[in-house]
Parts: sequence; C-alpha cells; structure tokens
Amino acid sequence: MLGQLHDLDLHLLRLFVSVVECGGFSAAQGDLGLSQSSISQQMAKLETRLGYRLCSRGKGGFKITPKGEQLLVATRALFESIEAFRHQSNGVAGRLIGEVRLGLSEALDQSVLQRVAEAIRRFRERDESVRIELISAMPGEMERLLLQQRLDLAIGYFSQAQRAFDYRELFTETQHLYCASGHPLFTDDAPDDQALQTCDRVDHPYRFLRSDEPFQGKLCSARSEQVEGTLAFILSGKHVGYLPDHFARSWEDKGLLRAVRQGDMSFEVAFHLARHRAQVPGDAQKAFEEDLLAAFA
Repeated sequence: MLGQLHDLDLHLLRLFVSVVECGGFSAAQGDLGLSQSSISQQMAKLETRLGYRLCSRGKGGFKITPKGEQLLVATRALFESIEAFRHQSNGVAGRLIGEVRLGLSEALDQSVLQRVAEAIRRFRERDESVRIELISAMPGEMERLLLQQRLDLAIGYFSQAQRAFDYRELFTETQHLYCASGHPLFTDDAPDDQALQTCDRVDHPYRFLRSDEPFQGKLCSARSEQVEGTLAFILSGKHVGYLPDHFARSWEDKGLLRAVRQGDMSFEVAFHLARHRAQVPGDAQKAFEEDLLAAFA
C-alpha cells in the first residue's frame, strides 16, 4: 500500500501507464528504452509497493486486472493534475497578482483623471491578474486609511507632516478666490483690502492648506470640507471662498461665478503621491506606482 508518493513511485506509475497503453511488456520496450526483464522487475516493484497485482502476463498474453484498471484511471487523473499544476505554477512565476488600493482626492481635473487612466492602461498591459480598487476620499480620510494600511497609495493634497509617509509631487492645482452673482464684490473689478475684510469667507478645515490662502478674512460663518459644499456657499451670494480653477470654470462661463482679484488672491496647491513607509509593497503595488509616476512624468 502506498503511503506518501515519492519520485520513484511516480516513475513506476508512468511506466505502468506506458505498458498498458502499449499493450504489454514486449511492446513497451521501444517507448521506454528498457529491456523486457527490466520492465518486468519494475512492474513487480510497483505491485509490491501497492500490495496487489496490476496485470497478468503469460501464454494468454498481457491482461490488466480489475484493480489495475482502477489504478490506471486514478494514475491518469493524477498526471493530469500534476500537469495542470505545472502550467499554473509556471504561469504565476512572472505574473503580478493580488490587489492595489489607490485613494484619489475629490474633484480632480479631467487631465489628472486621464493620467490615472493612462497608468491603469499601462498596468493592464503587464502580465497581471490584479484587482484595482479606486477610493475617493478627503485628505484627512486618506491619511487615516494610509496609516491603517487600508490604502496602498493615495493622490491628494497633504500636510506632509506625517513622518510615516513617503511623498512624491505629481502636479499642482491653481485655486482662486471666488464670489457669485448677488455678492457685493461681483460687480467690483478691483475691490480693496478693506472691502475684502467685510466678506464672510468659507473656512477650509485643513489648516496647512488655509495657511497658504492669500485671503485671511476674519469674518467666517461657513465651513466645508468638500469642494461641492464650498461652491454651494459661494453660489448663495453671501460668501467668498477658494475653489480649484478647473472646477469653477464652467460656473464662470455661465456668468454665475467670478474670480476676485485673480493673481494676488490666488495660490497653488501641490498634489502628491503618498504611501506608508512601513508598508512593504508587493510586486503589484510597486509596478502600479511605477506606472503612475510614468503617467505623471
């Protein structure tokens, strides 16, 4: 009876299949490159290992036993499984597998999304079988997910104060100070600082971002973390606030928004690709990061 299968057992089983397929010991000599006596000895060794007869050979010719028939079916199934395993294991050797989780900031410009799409296209042309998940979140939420290692990479505007993260700058975004139709500054081509200080501004919760804003009005009764919320406050005609220029452009074209003192009241926001320094990236994460950096190069 066979306990564990060894290489010798597999060799003997292959010999057994060849003998059966050739129709006997004598006929199998050419295929196996062995003498009839050597084949007989090895078949006897296999039968001893198994504890039962596999075939009869004599004046009546070669004939496989009922137990030999069952072993033949089982052996062919075994070799098919081994071959399938070999193909699958060889296929995995150079293939990227697993999952990549990318966080994206809200309200990104179309050109930025096109570059992300280009990175995905590059990655999908690799030999891979990877699930990619895109998660839209605010900077604070993305930093939390990165710290919890629930994101592999994130694209957004960050404080860069997290020593646990590595940052790579990808692009910058211009933000202007806007007011809407109905606001006192909407018809003022060049409001002075005194006029600006009477404006009720929309507060942004990220102090690192707010510190870069040229307009630092003290009157503030509105607060929004999302760009859409900031826009709603501004469109009311009662507040001024900062918006990305690409996001506000369609509203400007409709005559509903106007940039206030564009230039000296504008500023640039740097967007970075961030990842947790302690999180050891797999091959799939490394490859996707390479493709992102290439797309934004």
